[in-house]
Amino acid sequence: MVQLTLPRNSKLVTGKTWPKPEGAAKLKKFKIYRYSPEEGGQPRWDTFWVDLTKCGPMVLDVLIYIKNNVDPSLAFRRSCREGVCGSCAMNIGGNNTIACTKGWDEVAGNTITIAPLPHLPVVRDLVPDLTNFYAQHAYVQPFLKTDTPEPEKEWKQSEDQRNELNGLYECILCASCSTSCPSYWWNGDKYLGPAALLQAYRWLIDSRDEATGERLDDLEDPFKLYRCHTIMNCAQVCPKGLNPAKAIAKIKHMMVERVS
Repeated sequence: MVQLTLPRNSKLVTGKTWPKPEGAAKLKKFKIYRYSPEEGGQPRWDTFWVDLTKCGPMVLDVLIYIKNNVDPSLAFRRSCREGVCGSCAMNIGGNNTIACTKGWDEVAGNTITIAPLPHLPVVRDLVPDLTNFYAQHAYVQPFLKTDTPEPEKEWKQSEDQRNELNGLYECILCASCSTSCPSYWWNGDKYLGPAALLQAYRWLIDSRDEATGERLDDLEDPFKLYRCHTIMNCAQVCPKGLNPAKAIAKIKHMMVERVS
């Protein structure tokens, strides 16, 4: 079950229900999480009725329509609208995903709930605080590290070596995987989480990188790596179809290999 991180000493309450648009041809009900620390008060579920003939096919289109035509105070993150930047990650219908590629017709039921990513503190409405998430990404040093002098043109790879990066480099850091992981909910301050560990493996397996031992040393810890219990939520929710759990298992295998 999704567990939202509520402000201290608060509880979710029923908020405002906006009126149904007159003459609507195709109505859909949306319950959206609202919270503004500046305004105070309890976090709440606001209810919106949207005429789907007036907006595009994606959940992000619905949010933009609501902001432009119903409630301009609604806050959410967005950028590319092409499933590339990961900005609009949120919990839609109980599952983490990105709103720009999630069609409202893909969500079952008469009511669609939209909430911020679970586990993370909420800045406002659907905007989570990703400070710790980005710090964990920075910890794995997601860049090429070499001791060999730089070549005149580029670091070369064979086709097979390049193929090793498939299923890793496509990560858009939307945080859907990490915030769907119970181990990350319980130990988010110590466990690096699926997204950061997927990025770690992307550089561990890169044939051009020469810091494998150093990288493994940085992950050798009871919490940073080994809190993964292969629950597989991460692979189920990834909007790019990646498998962080598989990458984590391969890192563990590399740990065993170097001491055997």
